[in-house]
Amino acid sequence: MTAPLIDPFARAITYLRLSVTDRCDFRCVYCMSEQMTFLPKKELLTLEELDRLASSFIKLGVRKLRITGGEPLVRRDIMTFFQNMGRHITSGALDELTVTTNGSQLERFAGQLFEAGVRRINVSIDTLDTDKFAAITRWGRLEQVMRGLDAAQEAGLKVKLNAVALKDFNEDELFSMLEFCETRGMDITFIEVMPMGDLGNEDRLDQYWPLSDLRARLAERFSLTDLSKRTGGPARYVRINETGQTVGFITPLTHNFCESCNRVRVTCTGEIFTCLGQEGKSDLRAPLRASPEDAVLEEAIRAAIGLKPRGHDFDYSRGVADGQMTRHMSHTGG
Repeated sequence: MTAPLIDPFARAITYLRLSVTDRCDFRCVYCMSEQMTFLPKKELLTLEELDRLASSFIKLGVRKLRITGGEPLVRRDIMTFFQNMGRHITSGALDELTVTTNGSQLERFAGQLFEAGVRRINVSIDTLDTDKFAAITRWGRLEQVMRGLDAAQEAGLKVKLNAVALKDFNEDELFSMLEFCETRGMDITFIEVMPMGDLGNEDRLDQYWPLSDLRARLAERFSLTDLSKRTGGPARYVRINETGQTVGFITPLTHNFCESCNRVRVTCTGEIFTCLGQEGKSDLRAPLRASPEDAVLEEAIRAAIGLKPRGHDFDYSRGVADGQMTRHMSHTGG
């Protein structure tokens, strides 16, 4: 029996977030610059290499695989990869195959995702206002994403919205977004903006809306019940008793969730980041390509897990964006 992946702090690693591309058809202001320089395509892992890499993690005990980007659905022939990964769902080796997307390509691919074994997806939407959506995504069109949501639900996919909480941007939409999700039968998770990437003209501290404040606003109107529910990620959940809705909070700044971290991220070039908020990384591309046998790759994966730190250093409490990461979120994988 293969020994499970256990990090130095006795946390079992059962969740892999695998980026398949650094490219995106949006340019969200908190994620990347408008004029991005993307990786040369020759540096990316092939779909076959991504399959082998993900399959090795699954062999070593990963039970949840989330495909990310960039925008994962813009990668050429990506449905072939999803279809191949579906074999692990069928065999029972993998509990969940899922994807985080901006929703722009769902109208095209939702049915194929369901056929491949995907049952839940996360769609990133920070505003329901057409003009504000265009401003924050720079290149996005809200109506296209809305058609994608329709297609996803029609295909049978359970949809959860992810919304980055942004001060003076979507504070006034808190209750309208909740109502939208209730009407559509969707859950929603709010995320604190993280100090990642070249800030440029975007000041993360000015954008930062602590979720402790957001929750307090909810509690002024609704009664909330804390839930023990976990979906394999960092979110903590409450139920709005008046509507029955589930609302998630991802709080890397106001309450770090590192003590229960069970996940690692692998980029589209084969770099493994064992912590979103640390610069430390290991290379899996070289061992992946060094031998057709999986033993070398598996040894490299175990060595990388052995370097996983206790936690990140994100902190705004001193009025500065401490823990700033130089890499963009699109590079690490959402």
